[in-house]
Amino acid sequence: MPPSLTRRQCLGAAAAALAPRAFAQATPGARGDGRLIVVFLRGAVDGLSLLVPYTDRDYARLRPSIALPAPDGTDQAALRLDGTFALHPALSNLLPLWQQGVLAAVPAAGSPDPTRSHFDAQYQWETARPGKTSDAPGWLNTLAALGGAPNAVHAVGVGEANPRILAGRESVKLVARGQAASRAGVLDNPRTRAALLAVYGGDDAVSQAFRQGAGSRLQTAEELQREMQAADNGAAPPALLAQDARNLGTLMRQERALRIGFLSAGGWDTHANQGAATGSLANNLRNLAAALVQLRSDFNQPGDVIVVASEFGRTAAENGTRGTDHGHGNAMWLIGQRIAGGRWHGDWSGLAPGNLHEARDVPVHHDFRAVLAQVLRPGFGLTDSQLATVLPGVNWDRRLDGLLRRG
Repeated sequence: MPPSLTRRQCLGAAAAALAPRAFAQATPGARGDGRLIVVFLRGAVDGLSLLVPYTDRDYARLRPSIALPAPDGTDQAALRLDGTFALHPALSNLLPLWQQGVLAAVPAAGSPDPTRSHFDAQYQWETARPGKTSDAPGWLNTLAALGGAPNAVHAVGVGEANPRILAGRESVKLVARGQAASRAGVLDNPRTRAALLAVYGGDDAVSQAFRQGAGSRLQTAEELQREMQAADNGAAPPALLAQDARNLGTLMRQERALRIGFLSAGGWDTHANQGAATGSLANNLRNLAAALVQLRSDFNQPGDVIVVASEFGRTAAENGTRGTDHGHGNAMWLIGQRIAGGRWHGDWSGLAPGNLHEARDVPVHHDFRAVLAQVLRPGFGLTDSQLATVLPGVNWDRRLDGLLRRG
């Protein structure tokens, strides 16, 4: 018979049982052939407009000019998802995905680091190292290094010249747009040049812009520095996101070894004149919805997952210029056949003053790395040590265990 436990030992055991563990499942799932697409919204999208808490009495109080009307069937009102959240009307194209059960959300996710710097927050998100700004590879590059046949390229980024999330020792394919491609020198790589010509060989406006930009290598250091310091960090506006999504689909259909894709869009730093059902944010969201519908049509196999995220959220209350300022927690979207969609997952504590981070922001109840871990573990069959390598410091969040369908 084992010796009796002291009260202190009992409390310690109980705390250990309730605390987040590194990994809840002892063995990974079988390695699948699904693909992961990450869509990163640079500049901090307003999560309270993506996923509208229309039944929260503090929502309209905090946003007298930009709050969306509760669902009532009109074009200006939010679109009901359930008894807690609604969808921005500009995202109406996503409503069928929710109804089909392939779109889900985590409403209070993000980085545990409290920085409100776009540059730092984006870097930390892309390296999966909250609070650290030392040189580190991007987590998608680290993931690509674990994927399949040696000497094969497993990841591709379309749009940006050098996204940090794909930076590292592993070879990746970067299909940059226009002058960005010239700045990065990627046109000097014959393999990448061939991919660029295949994607941007059409008569559409984006293809013409690329071919024109690729012929010029003129840019001053001052111009480049201004781009690096901007919240968009080199990402194109949302108006080009659907075209980038089509290009990504073309590339990844041509090369099945490409299991990881990355897209980004800027233009989400809505400090002024954000708008409600109409306005600048609504226009951007409409473009985002078109891109996500395009991605879903191209990446619809059982193991495919699309993740949509931003570096942090925005303030719960509008500011004096009818916009929102830098916040903390945000909504993450996940799309795929394996996603337990048609519902939101995790904790949501509402917008009451006592529940806000620093009395102003949506809190982070779920580390973004824990959300990603739910997708990566079964989708790529990662062991515990591999998952910890891709997402350093990750703790398994059992509150999210229903995010993916089992079996």
